[in-house]
Amino acid sequence: MAIKFLPRPHAHVDVDLFYGVVAEFDNADDVLHAAQKAHAAGFKNLDAYSPFPIHGMDEAIGMRERKVPIAIFLGGIGGALIGIGLQVYTNAVAYPMNVGGRPIISWPSFIPVAYECTILFAALTAVFGTIAFNKLPQPYHPIFNTPGFDRASQDRFFLCVEARHAGGLDVAAAKAFLETLNPIRISEVHQDEEGDFD
Repeated sequence: MAIKFLPRPHAHVDVDLFYGVVAEFDNADDVLHAAQKAHAAGFKNLDAYSPFPIHGMDEAIGMRERKVPIAIFLGGIGGALIGIGLQVYTNAVAYPMNVGGRPIISWPSFIPVAYECTILFAALTAVFGTIAFNKLPQPYHPIFNTPGFDRASQDRFFLCVEARHAGGLDVAAAKAFLETLNPIRISEVHQDEEGDFD
């Protein structure tokens, strides 16, 4: 199958507005294999888009960020401390009552509430942490300028080699490398000067 290079139709392109080079594939195995090869070849700013999760893709593109799990752990710890603190305050400070000779701070009876607060805060941190760390909602993104990208939610798979900063990517080398991976199509992706997208 012939590869089609689709340059941006503008005559002048500002390097600051260049987002990356995108290769399109028609199955999950090909995009996973391409991601592994690209990462091994030294391309570090990779991202992949597919209609469903692909096992092993995180490792293939070199994704090492673990912010959400750490945030969830800290949220759970915070929830446990808040649950215990609330019970200590209510039993020892606000309403100290001696019932049946028990100590005012009876930690075994605090476990159920602390456990539930741990789960509640961890779950809330998971939801809002995922939204925040993934910069959601994000209705517009430069990757949407990729020709045929609407099929990323249907039956096509995309691998993007991102520039991340001006002059941060040898476009010719990225295109030449991606061509060796037998994609359906290779495209350059840009964004316009106002920060809006084509």
